[in-house]
Amino acid sequence: MAVLTSKQRDKLPDSAFCGPGRTYPVPDISHARNALARAAQFATDAEEARIRRCIEGKYPSLKKKK
Repeated sequence: MAVLTSKQRDKLPDSAFCGPGRTYPVPDISHARNALARAAQFATDAEEARIRRCIEGKYPSLKKKK
């Protein structure tokens, strides 16, 4: 995963985040995978579901297999 500096993060549009309050930045698929892992660890079930829907909308290849 590429490092995302504070300056780079500040320049990202709101649409590049999948969590509340500009949390869980997903400017690329690597960050999206990391966001899914962090959400599984720290987010509530409802937040995790919302973050997953957002990420799957941006990166369909990350959809959970059934």
